[in-house]
Amino acid sequence: MNAFDSFTELLDYPVYVVTAASEGRRAGCLVGFAGQCSITPPRFVVWLSKANRTYRVAAASDLLAVHLLPRRHELAELFGGHSGDRTDKFASVAWTPGPGGVPILTDAPAWFTGRVHARTDGGDHVGFLLDPQSAGRRPGAHEPTDVLSYQDVADIQAGHPAGEGSGR
Repeated sequence: MNAFDSFTELLDYPVYVVTAASEGRRAGCLVGFAGQCSITPPRFVVWLSKANRTYRVAAASDLLAVHLLPRRHELAELFGGHSGDRTDKFASVAWTPGPGGVPILTDAPAWFTGRVHARTDGGDHVGFLLDPQSAGRRPGAHEPTDVLSYQDVADIQAGHPAGEGSGR
């Protein structure tokens, strides 16, 4: 373990599923690196691994959806533990087409769509700076403890080829 690992292993924050649609393709993945980065104007950044399919679809998209996950593990396992190169993740979950056709996961406690304002290369991940456009919240989702966190998904083995599905 290096010194930075001794810091990051103590972190716990929400994980997200980011979905994208472009040129008739859909994709989604579990994201551990994301967060609000500006109040005025409101902005949020999500970091997608260059190794996964969602990055490739998102690179050609102007709009992404960011979903908080329920405490249940199933969505995180599907979107973090399976590669979109081999699995149609949307075949086994409830979803609806949102703005621009981006998939909105029905079981997400809350979600928003964001227009891609900028992309930043950060190494093995690219940051997508989003301008929030629309948002929704499932009735009954009220507490921050209702959402899945980074430590909750530590046991998921990444599904895409580089082995970095949840940002670990």
